[in-house]
Amino acid sequence: MIRILGTVFAGLVGLAFGSFLNVGLSRWPAGESVVKPRSHCRACGRTLAWWENAPLVSWLALRGRCRTCHARIGWRYPLVELALGALWAMIASQSISRFPNSTTLGLSISYSPLFLFQTAVTVGGMMLFTWTLVGLAALDAEHLWLPDIVTLPAILLGIVVSMLRGDPLLATSHPPLSVLNQLLRLAFSILIAGGLILVIRWLYWLIRRREGIGLGDAKLMAMLAAWLGLPGALLAFSIGVVVGAAAALLLLAVPAARPESQTWAVTKLPLGTFLCIGGIVSALWGRPILAAYLRWSGLS
Repeated sequence: MIRILGTVFAGLVGLAFGSFLNVGLSRWPAGESVVKPRSHCRACGRTLAWWENAPLVSWLALRGRCRTCHARIGWRYPLVELALGALWAMIASQSISRFPNSTTLGLSISYSPLFLFQTAVTVGGMMLFTWTLVGLAALDAEHLWLPDIVTLPAILLGIVVSMLRGDPLLATSHPPLSVLNQLLRLAFSILIAGGLILVIRWLYWLIRRREGIGLGDAKLMAMLAAWLGLPGALLAFSIGVVVGAAAALLLLAVPAARPESQTWAVTKLPLGTFLCIGGIVSALWGRPILAAYLRWSGLS
């Protein structure tokens, strides 16, 4: 029962935070404040009633259109809210499942303050990390923009969370490390992950003589390494490449999916969006994926 209630509560809070994230995604690129004015229709400017701000439900009730001017409300709004609600619910469910059920076991179980602290840091870090990734994915998909004001502080915050936990969110099994060794390991992971994108960017320029990958993608990879460690960041990169390749094949096979003025060869794809998807998958299911890979390759 506790697991069900905790999961539902986390999902509802995720929907609310997704709704606020949508406000920022709509106003920030336009240089507007996320606080004032009150929520309004982007087409006619009418201030929305309270029930029109209910996450996900309002979009469904309005059938994706403003009730005054009937302007279309984009799919990004329900997708962001639904994604964050589902992700936070899964994070809560996974976290609660790690606590033994004392009623079932017939035991009185006590947890050390360190265990409770690290669990709280892990859950809070996972929620903040996924919230950031969903926002960056939407920004890059709509505007091909990964702002430094998000990625750079997120790198520092990822280092702090990893240090407080004693390991990145997706840690490999190794003996406890000293603070200095943890910092050196994180710094190495960040440099390798960010450098991977820089090398690909340089090779692309050598071949095509033009830029094909932005520096924002390198900073995003560094951010993934700060939160997930090098194995988690490389897994996120691999998943992102696969998702990006699938999107490129879709554009190639379906000409209507790309702008009429562009050929498939010059169509810009949001690599950052695909890396964010990979980062979310790696954060939630990276351990079993890496374990299965190691068994398949015979390395474990």
